[in-house]
Amino acid sequence: VQLQASGGGLVQAGGSLRLSCADSRRTTSNNALGWFRQVPGKEREFVGSISWRGQMTSYADSVKGRFTVSRDNAKNTLYLQMNSVKPEDTAVYYCAVARGSGATSRLDSYIYWGQGTQVTVSS
Repeated sequence: VQLQASGGGLVQAGGSLRLSCADSRRTTSNNALGWFRQVPGKEREFVGSISWRGQMTSYADSVKGRFTVSRDNAKNTLYLQMNSVKPEDTAVYYCAVARGSGATSRLDSYIYWGQGTQVTVSS
């Protein structure tokens, strides 16, 4: 599995951004996928997850109603649509592949990680 995250950048508070994560080896269609984020000095935290068919999603309370996780299995790509962003959303965002097929927020359920993409929200 090789995950490549992209789409990060600088955005103003209240704006939108869409992150993408492509699996270049096309091996994750049967696995749940997730997004996490991390700021310096803090632990990596769960953002959202999606089941292998995309029929179930879960979100951290801090992003619920603002962020949407989706996937296109034909393109082997995971997305994170970020709307109404806030300065506290500033972090490095990581995509990850879960061991199983169900959406999960457990960090230890994820076995492969992308390299991360920086998102900075200005106030």
